[in-house]
Amino acid sequence: MGLTDLGKCGTCDNSYILLREMKDMFTQLEEINSRPEPFAFYTAADLWTDEHTSEQMLAYHLNSDIDVSSRRGEFIDRSVDWIASRFSIGTDTQIADFGCGPGLYANRLAKVGASVTGIDFSKRSIGHAREVAAEAGLNIEYVNQNYLDFETENRFDLILMIMCDFCALGPSQRRIMLAKFHSLLLPGGSVLLDVYSLNAFKQRDEASSYGVNLLDGFWSREKYHGFLNIFKYDDAKVVLDKYTIVESARTRTIYNWLQYFTPESLWREFEEAGFTQQELYADVAGTPFDETASEFAVVAQKK
Repeated sequence: MGLTDLGKCGTCDNSYILLREMKDMFTQLEEINSRPEPFAFYTAADLWTDEHTSEQMLAYHLNSDIDVSSRRGEFIDRSVDWIASRFSIGTDTQIADFGCGPGLYANRLAKVGASVTGIDFSKRSIGHAREVAAEAGLNIEYVNQNYLDFETENRFDLILMIMCDFCALGPSQRRIMLAKFHSLLLPGGSVLLDVYSLNAFKQRDEASSYGVNLLDGFWSREKYHGFLNIFKYDDAKVVLDKYTIVESARTRTIYNWLQYFTPESLWREFEEAGFTQQELYADVAGTPFDETASEFAVVAQKK
């Protein structure tokens, strides 16, 4: 068969198509396993506003026996008791809970008399929080919004950001949040938040994995192929859990970034935003600071 006959060969056509498809698959796998620059992508909406994943996250929130989306119920009770004591929470106290989820902190703080505003990206979580608050007659305003965009004329005595939410934000987003916190606080008001430490960073390793319906169907009700790539950025002290979810009708990539801090690096960011009087704790329940722990909490006051 001569060269002029190649175009007439059905077997040759099939081989060409197969080679092209294999090349496309190779390119897709290269992209799946590619390492982006730290915080190059922000995909929070894919986690918190997707109908299926938001349902999964709410179930994790409401399981008081695990530390996944929220702390265990026993810890939250202890934490709220400490917050109420440390910040002298009373009927005149104005609190904003950024990333409030289904209101596990906000509802408890309202029960001790505070006027609470809760802000969260998840419509499903906010809906649950509103139902619980209404049934209990609690004084809480729940706002369904990305907290990076939240604005209000109200001013607060205390701002909370709990469950290491601050770590999921890139440097520019953290500057936005701290500036927002500063502007929303009353004079002498405080921020309480927790973060992951460098001890936790040292425990993370790079890895890659694949599974059908990865994480037991967390990402979709339909069958999917899930790829997880964990990238570690030693200089930036950042870890990325990169999930690529391949369904029959679409492919999604979710970037779960985590920034790890030392007390010094965290305090520099607060100080640049105009805060003073730092206090360090091991957690948001007031446990004494432990330099060997995987997390720590900070209280910073507005100048």
